[in-house]
Amino acid sequence: MQPIGLYIHVPFCVRKCRYCDFYSVTDLSLTDLYTSAVIRNIKAYDYGFDTVYFGGGTPSLLTPQQIGAILSAADIATDTEISMECNPNSVTENYLREVRSAGINRLSFGVQSFDDDELKMLGRLHNSAQAIATIETAKKVGFDNISADLMLAVSGQTFESLRRSLDAVAKLPLTHISAYMLKVEEGTPLATDENLLAQIPDEDDTADMYLEAVRKLDAAGFEQYEISNFARDGFECRHNLKYWRCEEYLGVGPAAHSFVNGNRFACPKNLSSFISSEIQETIALDEGGSAKEKAMLALRLVKEGLSLAEYPEAEKRGEMLIKNGLLKKEKGTLRLTPEGCLVSNQIICRLI
Repeated sequence: MQPIGLYIHVPFCVRKCRYCDFYSVTDLSLTDLYTSAVIRNIKAYDYGFDTVYFGGGTPSLLTPQQIGAILSAADIATDTEISMECNPNSVTENYLREVRSAGINRLSFGVQSFDDDELKMLGRLHNSAQAIATIETAKKVGFDNISADLMLAVSGQTFESLRRSLDAVAKLPLTHISAYMLKVEEGTPLATDENLLAQIPDEDDTADMYLEAVRKLDAAGFEQYEISNFARDGFECRHNLKYWRCEEYLGVGPAAHSFVNGNRFACPKNLSSFISSEIQETIALDEGGSAKEKAMLALRLVKEGLSLAEYPEAEKRGEMLIKNGLLKKEKGTLRLTPEGCLVSNQIICRLI
């Protein structure tokens, strides 16, 4: 059987950030029971894997020994990309050395901003100096594939503070950047804070901030390959590319999603149930892998684009979008321009 991707949702956080709606809990006494449940599920599914991604939550709240035990339970191919999300405040030099020895070869740091006021507003537990030092330490201990998340158009952000964050990125030993525009999610503290909501940049400034980020990241050597993702040559996230290419992956852990054998399913957002079940419960979702879904996801990949050989009808539908600079036609594909990325949903609806 062809190897697939493995996503492991680690549902532990010291505390929730103001903007976050991902499933997590703060009872760290459950990490051993959680780890045992993850190992049971990986063995029960009996797949081989060629990418592994520890997401969260805060995966770096697991010990290196727990990370190693999970990886030892998986049938992992040679040269597998094994990623782990980290918070700058939750790792030490020794911890980074140990998780590298356990098998992690790619780190993704939840930096979000290099502006201390913005970090405080977001509810992050680190400051910009900690983020810089931790990334440099990761490089020092031997990590050659390091990503950082940035958030755009957060409350109180200015073009000056955004440029400072982007300038910091350019000076650090990073190979990948995920740059997301803030989305206010229902049920989060941010959604009910009228003062912070009033400080979010308006639509025009948000669009200009996104375009500024694209320009400055490109100038720093980070090529845009997906709407929100930028990488130095050869350092695109192989695991996340599986999502956008409609390739198979297994999700393990509460709230984890899977796409296997044409079926999409998810584990309920319930850590207690996940721990107590011999095999994780799953909820069936819509069937995946349709031509429409593949086309929609292909358009997110601005470097690869939508194949006109596979979707010839898209060319005529996209003529006006090409004239208006929202799409470009290259090498038999249609690809979103940076301006097109800002209205990608509308473009996808028109083409498909």
